[in-house]
Amino acid sequence: MTRMIFKGGRMEGEVSPPASKSHSHRAFFLSSMAEGTSRISNPLMSDDILSTIAACRAMGAEIQVGEPSVVNGGALHAPDGVIDTENSGTTMRIMTGLCGMFDEEIELTGDASIRKRPMGPLLEALSSEGASCGSDSGRPPVKVKGPCHGGQVHISGGVSSQFITSLMMLSPMLKEDSTITIEGEMLSTPYLDVTAHMMGLFGANVRRDGNVVEVKGGTGYRPYDYRVPADFSSTAFPLAAGVLGGKVTVTGMDMEDPQGDKAIVDILRRAGADIEADGDRITARKSELHGIEVDMGLVPDLFPIVATVLSTAKGDSRLYGAPQLRFKESDRIASVTAMINGLGGSAEPTDDGCIIHGVDSLDGGTVDNRGDHRIMMSAAVASLVCRKGVTMDDVECCAISYPGFVEQFRNMGMATEVLRCTGSETP
Repeated sequence: MTRMIFKGGRMEGEVSPPASKSHSHRAFFLSSMAEGTSRISNPLMSDDILSTIAACRAMGAEIQVGEPSVVNGGALHAPDGVIDTENSGTTMRIMTGLCGMFDEEIELTGDASIRKRPMGPLLEALSSEGASCGSDSGRPPVKVKGPCHGGQVHISGGVSSQFITSLMMLSPMLKEDSTITIEGEMLSTPYLDVTAHMMGLFGANVRRDGNVVEVKGGTGYRPYDYRVPADFSSTAFPLAAGVLGGKVTVTGMDMEDPQGDKAIVDILRRAGADIEADGDRITARKSELHGIEVDMGLVPDLFPIVATVLSTAKGDSRLYGAPQLRFKESDRIASVTAMINGLGGSAEPTDDGCIIHGVDSLDGGTVDNRGDHRIMMSAAVASLVCRKGVTMDDVECCAISYPGFVEQFRNMGMATEVLRCTGSETP
């Protein structure tokens, strides 16, 4: 575990953000279920994706990691032994649904953070489709024994869109057609559009009309050669660094992609940022910012970095609409407000976000990132507007979504110092 201090600096340069984590997860799961050989180009090879690859291999997919990664799928079986998803909530939730294909009991678990995250709504939905499910009071470890049959299924949309994604991806593998009705508030719906789009590429017949998703059963999936696009939720960090501390250009972007997190461009512009998009290039320049109100319900992964940017914007800001932030890698409402306040800012937690009172600059200090990659990277970006440095342990946690984060930011001008390194590699 490495302890580092981030000392800010003048950010200048061009960077290629990592590939989309959410797209990479889906690509490996879908290609594993497809009968035949698929090629996945430009996948993100982060810790979370390695957890998904391990889960796919456990149910019989042959995966050769490379560029491209080659997946021979289709001949699936119930995994032997317990599936350990480590720190990957997406792996846990999608794989739990896919276990509904099999007529043997399968147990899934994860690390301490995963074992705190809710699974009840997904397990209840799978039970209504014929599965036998067990859990630790609605949290992992979970047990699932299928097979599910499809048909009518109802699920709350107010906890995690990953539950619905899981049911959607399972449905073509079931005998009957599935109609998934999402009840109550629908959170993070752009991720459902990504799921439906990618399922279609792999041969599924899926249609979403508002809160109802219809999927044709018995079709399975066909192989597809898929290129994973760049990730807008990761792109948010270098863009924020440009806005707070210099001029940064990100490359390889697709503004037509259905990723909801491309909203970061409009959010920063609304706060007064100088952002220029030209083809697959987006440039962010240091700007005078003002407070805004942002509904984070569709883009919860942007919450930590948006809050960080607004911590030194003129006036007050309100981020709202995302109660699911309580159930991420950390309680991100608590961890973000603690980070901002600990660095000398002013933020108040709310049930679904926070209220930020902008200050001229932050002081700096020590941040407990709680092992959450987005908190770690946000705190590093915050050092650009701190009078002193930002010190953190466990900086390696950024590898969950952005393995090259520290190196890329150093190359653009971020000053860093390693204070302690207990591992064999220095970030």
